[in-house]
Amino acid sequence: MTRRLTALLLVVFAMPCVSHAGDAPRLRVFYTGHSFHMFVPARVVLTAKAAGVKEYQLAGSQGIGGSRVIQHWDKDKGNNKARKALEQGEVDVFTMAPHLKIPDEGIDRFVELGLKHNAKMRFLVQQSWVPFDFLDKRVKDNAERDAEKLDVDKLRADHGKWRGEMETQVKALNKKAGRDAVFIVPAGDAVVRLRALVAEGKAPGLAKQSELFTDAIGHGKLPVVILVSYCNYACITGRSPVGVGVKEPAISAELHELLQRIAWETVSSYPMSGVTAKK
Repeated sequence: MTRRLTALLLVVFAMPCVSHAGDAPRLRVFYTGHSFHMFVPARVVLTAKAAGVKEYQLAGSQGIGGSRVIQHWDKDKGNNKARKALEQGEVDVFTMAPHLKIPDEGIDRFVELGLKHNAKMRFLVQQSWVPFDFLDKRVKDNAERDAEKLDVDKLRADHGKWRGEMETQVKALNKKAGRDAVFIVPAGDAVVRLRALVAEGKAPGLAKQSELFTDAIGHGKLPVVILVSYCNYACITGRSPVGVGVKEPAISAELHELLQRIAWETVSSYPMSGVTAKK
């Protein structure tokens, strides 16, 4: 062996091991949705940071008000961030938030495209809460929510019907994929649980249904926003949000803890969330 080759080998073996970004575990999440979902990305970032989920990365987001998933698919391709991210294989978890009309062809198309470029990725379909409260009638405003006794049984039944339609579509997609690749975030069920507790006077600091929503449609005030975000965090990471130290000065510590518990109990007890309490 020549002196020159020996010296070169000594330099190579003396070099420190370099850890590339691609070597570390990643949880790259891209969000699509409407106004019942697009507050989620920023809050999941805060929760993941507080919980020390170092692999979490915000891959991007695409919001369209009042949208169905197919509208995100059909969005101008030159400016369609969601499709670009999937085509480049830069996503591990992709979220969607359908409107009332199910099945939604957009879900099928995004799943097909995503799996083509990353066979291991997951898709989350958010089951939101029913706009205007019920499927066959609408509340006029928040005053009506407060004036009438909440029909919790009907609320649960309507949400169950809507969720059932999503489950049928998701099961068909998973059968086609040959594995469980698509899951449902039961955010609407969590909101119903919170509304029932408010009606029973068991939610600290919340006495009226109007304290949960900004308008008749049902856009969420802070308690709903926090609750739904924790549901998504649990489905994305498989971790419980209970006890995670996110600061929420606008609500009491007791209410914050309750929202964390509702989110985790709802997600971990729902089979199609892909999360169990054991995780």
